[in-house]
Amino acid sequence: MRVLADLVLVVHVAVVLFVVGGLVAVLVGARRGWSWVDAPAFRLAHLAAIGVVVAEAWLGVACPLTTLEASLRARSGGAAYAGGFVEHWLGRLIYFDAPPWVFTLLHTGFGLAVVATWWRHPPDFGGRRRARRSGAGPVTGGRQSPP
Repeated sequence: MRVLADLVLVVHVAVVLFVVGGLVAVLVGARRGWSWVDAPAFRLAHLAAIGVVVAEAWLGVACPLTTLEASLRARSGGAAYAGGFVEHWLGRLIYFDAPPWVFTLLHTGFGLAVVATWWRHPPDFGGRRRARRSGAGPVTGGRQSPP
């Protein structure tokens, strides 16, 4: 059970890194012309991930990954967030003590920042920006317009 708890913690950290790193990637990528940050699948997954976090915060619901990890640690006879290297360091990265309103405020602010990137740097539904970056000209109706 302890190994499963560690695995859940690793997945949880990966989700956190995706949410935080995804926003950074969009902001940096927009300035550097990285077309992959405009990909609708990436942007929709990123928006959905922060949307779940914000909804949990506003509804006062504990993250299912946190709950699952704590349950697995309790079943293995260990304390939640004490012990081995993985749980100590990765746990310190994503868990800290603060009143619930602080997390709601932080998650909401971060969620609003993600939504703002949709306005400032919208996803590329249809491949138009990708075509412009490659010098192929605007794409209309699946064909390139004449020069």
